[in-house]
Formats: sequence, C-alpha cells, structure tokens
Amino acid sequence: MKISASQEDFSRGLRVAGRAVAARSPLPITTNVLLSTDDGRLKIAATNLDIAISTWIDATVAEEGAITLPSKLLSEFVDTLPNAPIDLSVKQGSQSAHVSSGRYEANIRGMAADDFPIIPTATEQPAATIQASLLKEMIEQVVFATAVDDTRPILTGVLSTFSGTELTLAAADGFRLAMRKGELAEASSGDFSVIVPSRTLAELARVVPDGDAIVEITVTPNRNQVVFRTTDLHVVSRLIEGAYPNLKQIIPTKFSTKVVVSTGDLLKATKIASFFSRDNSNAITLEIQPGGEAGVGNVVISGAAAELGEDRGEIDAVVNGGSAKVQFNSRYVSDVLGAVQSSQVGLEISGPNSAAVFKPIDSVDYTHVIMPMHTGAR
Repeated sequence: MKISASQEDFSRGLRVAGRAVAARSPLPITTNVLLSTDDGRLKIAATNLDIAISTWIDATVAEEGAITLPSKLLSEFVDTLPNAPIDLSVKQGSQSAHVSSGRYEANIRGMAADDFPIIPTATEQPAATIQASLLKEMIEQVVFATAVDDTRPILTGVLSTFSGTELTLAAADGFRLAMRKGELAEASSGDFSVIVPSRTLAELARVVPDGDAIVEITVTPNRNQVVFRTTDLHVVSRLIEGAYPNLKQIIPTKFSTKVVVSTGDLLKATKIASFFSRDNSNAITLEIQPGGEAGVGNVVISGAAAELGEDRGEIDAVVNGGSAKVQFNSRYVSDVLGAVQSSQVGLEISGPNSAAVFKPIDSVDYTHVIMPMHTGAR
C-alpha cells in the first residue's frame, strides 16, 4: 500500500471516523482505524461494534492495500504535522506503516486489515432521503431527551417514523418528550418505524455535512441495522428492538393557561434560578399571572435552596387563561429553550401536576413536553 493525501483531508477523515473508535474494548483492533484504498481514494473506517463510520478522502494511490493503525496515535501525529502532503506506505505482508511529511516521519505498528470487523454495507435502495442540514437540526432538537441509563433500554433510542413525505423523530426519558417533524426529500418506500440509538444520531449530527447534501437512509430487510449515506460518509448502526411507548398518551390536548414569552428572556431567567436550585433537585418555580384585557401578563421564575438562598426574576408574557404555578427541573427547561430556534416560545399548561407543552410559536413541527415536579405547588 502506498498513498499520498493532504494533511488537512487526512486529519479531517481521521477525526470523522474516530467518532466510532472503541474507547475500551475486549477486541483491541476496534481501537484502530482501518485505512484502505478504494477506487482511487483513501477510505478511513472505525467501529465499536455498535456503530461504524466510514469516510473517504481524496488521495494519490500508487499501490493498493489496507492496514489498521492505532486511532489515537495516528490522529495525534497527523494533526500536528505541517500543512503539506502526507505519504503513507505499507510493505507487502507488513503490519507497520511508514508515515512521513516534510522532515517528519514515523513508523506506526498496526494490525492486519483482514482481522478488522466487517462493516455492513446496504445494497438495497434507500428507504428515504432527507436534506443533511434538516436531519442535523431535527436530531439536535430531540436527542438530548433520551434516557441516559439502561434501566429501560428502549428509551435510550430515538423513535424514527417514516410516513409518506414526512419523518418524525421522538425521544422520551420518562420525564420529558421531544418530537420533531421534517419533510423528506422524496417519499419513503412505505410507512414504518425504527428505534435508532441516541448515540448513533448524536454522532451522525456531528459528522454529517452541512448544506444541501442529501442523506440516504436505508434499513436492512431484517430491521436490525440502519445505514446513513452521503457521497463521502457512511454511518452504520444497530437498531434497538422493542415497542416504544404510545406517545399520543403523553402529549396533553387540553390546557387552562397559554403563555407566549421571549425564548431568550425565559432561558436567562431559568439559568439564573438554576444557580439557586442546585441543592433542591434543580426545582424552579414558574408563577404565571394574566394581565388585563390585552392579555399582557408576566411570568415569575424563582429558585431556592435552604443553604443558598433564593432568587426571583420577572419577565413579560402574553397570557391567555387563568393564573398558574408549577415547578420544573431547571435543566429540562433550559434544554428545550436552547433547542427552540424561535425568538418566542409558547407554554401550555393545565395545572401544577399536569404535563406542560413547549412549542416555538412560528412552527408546528416541534413539540416538547415536560412533566412537572410534584411538590404540591398551587
């Protein structure tokens, strides 16, 4: 194997594929990246056996071949080389690569490419296609709402529902629910749902190209793996098996109070209140007061803890309905407000012990539900 590639492209490729490298594994080769020539380009791939990422970079290929090299060491070496062509060569039958650029060179020991786990490739037609920037936005608005522990494995994934020309991503952890709808580039080949691990989608959002690139989404016939493909990127992941909770039962449909408020003002007040609620289960209180006939009222956001003190912040709001008082986990409120891409957000509630719905006022595609903290607030 003998190739030459730019330092910038090589570094970027290692960084992208490196998202799937196993941090710790009983299979040492999964801490390596696979380098292989492929149709005049260099393919860089990695897997931790749950997710695999392959990316391609431009390269001058003098001799075909493949090898696996330690991901961390290779990335550190390449990242610090000057911005000049990098030459990599592997002698026939060797498990060591010579890497050089300018006046720098290194011999890096690796393992045979034949021992690297096989990364599945989808040969079927894509089940759906979507604009990369839209998919990235959708993921970022829901993935943080997945469960972080494995007590209910199904909730560590994102329910992905394909129906006609629409994709819906939904995530819940038992305390909140995030749901985002988006338009597919082309109608899906049938209506179906799969559960994608949250880490897969989080990594996909980090490596998928921005702009108008199209992502092809393919689900294997046995419904146990999904492949996301762009021109220079393949992300393969296992799927989570099981039945996802009925989300329609979680989203409230009736409300006694509706509020429209500045997203930025509410986020700032929430963050300030969170400083005072750290020792009180992160509980912050929202007190909503309607105004006169014009509907202009206010929302008071406060946090308190016996050992720290208390704070009170007041912001203007358009309030329809009666007064209300409810407590939320400050982190949940901050998360949704940080994800809302709108200058104003709507809040719909029906009581201190009922779920509340947050929505950007300029879009019907995003819905976020937060369960209150049952503290007896009235």
